[in-house]
Amino acid sequence: MLAIERRKLILEQLHREKRVVVSELSRKFSVSEETIRRDLDKFEKDDLVTKSYGGAVLKEDVGAEMPFKDRKKRNMLGKRVIGDILSEIIRDGDHILLDPSTTALSIVKALRSEGKKDLTIITNSLEVLVECAEDSDWEVISTGGILQAEKYALVGPKAIAGIESFHADKAIISCKGFDMDKGLTDINDMFSQVKQTMLKNATRSILAVDYTKFDQIGFSRICGAEDIDMVVTDVQPSDAWARYMKDKEVVCFYGDEDQRYRICQ
Repeated sequence: MLAIERRKLILEQLHREKRVVVSELSRKFSVSEETIRRDLDKFEKDDLVTKSYGGAVLKEDVGAEMPFKDRKKRNMLGKRVIGDILSEIIRDGDHILLDPSTTALSIVKALRSEGKKDLTIITNSLEVLVECAEDSDWEVISTGGILQAEKYALVGPKAIAGIESFHADKAIISCKGFDMDKGLTDINDMFSQVKQTMLKNATRSILAVDYTKFDQIGFSRICGAEDIDMVVTDVQPSDAWARYMKDKEVVCFYGDEDQRYRICQ
């Protein structure tokens, strides 16, 4: 079993049981206790758990929304993998709608690193606007709207109207939770409505989420899985999720530890 697969299973257990014990995980996965401690160190660095003597406990506020500056520090490696995958999917000359997620910021950095040319970026994210401004070869368009300062995002009727005045090749959004029953959900109606509008005004709809968003549910529904064309994530989804996405005719790309990008079958 790959380390990234083991960590996904440990995180799933944490969400179920709220705590884990190092010695038990060591026996369960047939690895050393030191290996498990390194896994828990990574979760603690990503602000998912609090380490305790002999184990760790899930942070009670994992489902709560944090300020943008704190969120962008979480699972940075996973977001980098997602950005790298999308830098291969996005073509020179594409028109792209990007939401105000921390994942979107990683995508833009990957596109710049890959040297993509003649892109048009339409976004309601202040951070994405600033990051894109460093590439003079791109056309960068702000949606306008009401500023949500702590999230560095523009929302409201003017943001929606701004999006509706364009049609993009690809809309790329993230979300608070991706659940088989509830679909894609987010923190509130304002964010959900903006993302719904992005999906409706693009030829291809792409969900970019790291592994922590699977089997989670946010407050406000964005859409169902059948309303998106592609999922890009950092870890191979479970067999149940692979079957679910296949049934919904959603293509899924994920990364592995060797930085190869694979497609769910």
